[in-house]
Amino acid sequence: MTSTHVFSRRLPGALAALAMVMVTMMASSALALDAAQVPQSKQTKPGLYLDAREAHALKQQLGDQALMIDIRTRGEVSYTGMATLVDAHVPLLEHPPNAPWDDKAGRFKLEYNNDFDAELARRMVAKGLGKDAAVILICRSGDRSSKAVNLLAELGYTRVYTVVDGFEGDVAKDGPDAGKRVVNGWKNAGLPWTYRLDKDKLYLPAAAPTTMTTPAATPTAK
Repeated sequence: MTSTHVFSRRLPGALAALAMVMVTMMASSALALDAAQVPQSKQTKPGLYLDAREAHALKQQLGDQALMIDIRTRGEVSYTGMATLVDAHVPLLEHPPNAPWDDKAGRFKLEYNNDFDAELARRMVAKGLGKDAAVILICRSGDRSSKAVNLLAELGYTRVYTVVDGFEGDVAKDGPDAGKRVVNGWKNAGLPWTYRLDKDKLYLPAAAPTTMTTPAATPTAK
């Protein structure tokens, strides 16, 4: 068989792969939130933003061609639930054993999960996805996810989105609901979520969560 024949037989598969990439990019760009609408504190180096509704739509369109990761702590997903479209839970930060109170942050201390990038890479491989695939990160309200996007960008991931309003949304600044997370977010948008967690999606390290000394640039739990 000549090389020309081999090429002609492989071409349809190559064209199909190219078409899939084009469709994915078109869907992504059509749904992406304008960076001008994103608060400075939630902006990322790649500049790929989605609100909760857009994240839901993009994940539905791309299906297994995109990986949606909830990066909140295990306590958060346990007690506030998780979006049903999430593929896996990989916490960026976790409470260390017997976590002390953090006066500055107004919460119990959080430390960076040193297993974050390795666990996310494992989830990508399990789905047959490379670093050029769409990755959608969601946290509570878009702060941690923006920092995680920057981390993954430094590791070579090229299409990582942050859900800017997160799972619970931003806090209302005034009115009768001041101080409550009722402004936006996955839950407030009426998107599908559940308290019934799927064990296969959860972060279950062999031992206690691997943490390291909190770096200066560690994101806050927002």
